Amino acid sequence: MFFQEDTIAAISTPLGEGGIGVIRMSGKAAIAIADALFVSPSKGKKLKDLPSHTVHYGHIYDPETQEPVDEVLVTLMRAPKSYTREDVVEISSHGGFISLKRILDLVLKGGARLAEPGEFTKRAFLNGRIDLSQAEAVIDIIQSRTELSHKVAVRQLEGRLSQKVRAIRDALKHLTALVEASIDFSEEDIEVISPEALDSGIGEALESIDFLIETAEEGQILREGLSLVIVGKPNVGKSSLLNVLLEEERAIVTPIPGTTRDVIEESLNLKGVPVRLLDTAGIRNTEDPVEVQGVLRSKNLLEKADLVLWVLDSSSPLTQEDLDILELVKEKKVLGVLNKIDLPSKIGKEEAGQLLAGIPWVKISAKEKSGIETLKDLIFEMVVKTPVESVWVTNIRHKNALIKAQQSLLKARESIAQRMSGEFIAVDLRAALDSLGEIIGETTTEDILTEIFSTFCIGK
Repeated sequence: MFFQEDTIAAISTPLGEGGIGVIRMSGKAAIAIADALFVSPSKGKKLKDLPSHTVHYGHIYDPETQEPVDEVLVTLMRAPKSYTREDVVEISSHGGFISLKRILDLVLKGGARLAEPGEFTKRAFLNGRIDLSQAEAVIDIIQSRTELSHKVAVRQLEGRLSQKVRAIRDALKHLTALVEASIDFSEEDIEVISPEALDSGIGEALESIDFLIETAEEGQILREGLSLVIVGKPNVGKSSLLNVLLEEERAIVTPIPGTTRDVIEESLNLKGVPVRLLDTAGIRNTEDPVEVQGVLRSKNLLEKADLVLWVLDSSSPLTQEDLDILELVKEKKVLGVLNKIDLPSKIGKEEAGQLLAGIPWVKISAKEKSGIETLKDLIFEMVVKTPVESVWVTNIRHKNALIKAQQSLLKARESIAQRMSGEFIAVDLRAALDSLGEIIGETTTEDILTEIFSTFCIGK
């Protein structure tokens, strides 16, 4: 157990007017500090004498002036059965800024210090209540923007990823022990584990790691949002499509090509996926200096897009501009959108098939709002293939640690294939164990912890 000597405090609810605000304390002096401020209607009632996990009504008084500050409820949670595994006291007052600030000032005068960002959760990790990946899930829950991203974060907080990583580590620990035993008995020519069995065991670990790495791209999209860029030549209906997806008239729509001259950006919840939706200026050769800048921005956004919606006007013949855009998007993850199907088609099936070869596509009419649900389904299917109930990797730090473990295990397999001595194999196995340990906090540094918890809000 870590148990810091000092007691920390912070306002744990957003500042501003509200029904309730919460000041949280954690540490060995939390109950004593609260006792010095709290007055119960029941004379002589002291928090230090009360059982854990109970809530008590009363008032907070300024010990110096004996003036009441606010009417409160005080929640008492004794170590180790608390969020931090330390004594925790939460003072629930009215949610006004002045009331919360005055109570916090009194708590700090009483001997607590102001908590650093994420310090409550950091103590929960250091005191062994949760591992590092679960601690990171806390901030994911707070920052989740859709039901789906929230569900994935909750599953990580439950320990789904931790359990998977620990299972891989346990298997590798066993293999490492056998390899090191083989080194110890090398002079006796005793084979503790055969090269074939060792290679097979490493292969199983690699399969599990590969699966987790494959979920990382989708996991990051759920955590950070999908960058969805709408491109096409002028007047194909990009802005109309943006408006339909947003279900509001966000972009100006006219029959005049080049109406959209700058990037329009909006947020969208698409079937549980947080989306950063960007409508770009029509891509074409133009002499207009303003439109030129818009086209350049459109091309730059393509480089950073997670998914491109390439909009074509099915009521107009294909042009060189369409073919030029194909060259820009063909290396990206792209979904073709044949718009204006409410009008007679001037793009033949064979012609469309050649143009969109290898590219999934959908027919829509943004004007009539037809085919939009099919479009949404296709977008979701292209970016989310892992079942929600599965184990996900949503954090780039976890992905990088998995890749390092993967590389170490591939080196170990190479050493086995070359019949190298057990010392080389053991070194790579240990490196893989350390990399996996970074995910759950078994092997970590103070710099990593500082970087992780600095992203938290104060009071969490």
